Amino acid sequence: MSEPATTKPWRFALLLLVAAVAIAADFATKEIALARLAPGMSVPVVGELLQFTLVFNTGAAFSIGSDVPWVFFLIASCVVVYILVIARRLRSLGWAVALGLILGGASGNLIDRVMRPPAPFHGAVVDWIHLPNWPVFNLADSCIVVGGVLAVILAFRGVNIDGTLESDAAEDEPEPGAGPGDAPEAQGTAAGDPGQAPEGPDRRPPGGAAESTGTAGKEERP
Repeated sequence: MSEPATTKPWRFALLLLVAAVAIAADFATKEIALARLAPGMSVPVVGELLQFTLVFNTGAAFSIGSDVPWVFFLIASCVVVYILVIARRLRSLGWAVALGLILGGASGNLIDRVMRPPAPFHGAVVDWIHLPNWPVFNLADSCIVVGGVLAVILAFRGVNIDGTLESDAAEDEPEPGAGPGDAPEAQGTAAGDPGQAPEGPDRRPPGGAAESTGTAGKEERP
């Protein structure tokens, strides 16, 4: 008997644990960057391949939408709510990790937009990881990207959030036109094959004549 499609508690707990670790790591690294770096200051880590550069971003990547930070606050809030809603059907280990990373990353940047200057719910996100030809980002952004890639891989492999596989669902579907009485043998035995001679004591030899006993056609007397 299959289990009901409800959340497995330990998988939901794993989602929350992954999200909590992502939020904590993102917040801690942002505080370190604020304490060690001046705005706009860059510190080479691996030459020009990796640098730590402190910037404040009220918009999205490449500073898109910097004049409407409340839009990104709403987007992040919707992402968090949506993940918590669909988590009720969570029964997959892979999806627990993927959604936990996305939830933690979205929450990390959401905290910045709620608490950071210049104003509540209009705060600037703290970014500090700088790669060549790429906008400066933070650990929250990295968690969102990694979780999104993992989600795409799971979807590509046909793994559903409830732990089922798309291939299993396809195999369970009946073939078009198939039914319980479609088997030729079942039809022949259920309806009776007129060309098949009956078996048993009433069987007659070819020609339909009954076996002669010597008394056929005579009236039986006492």
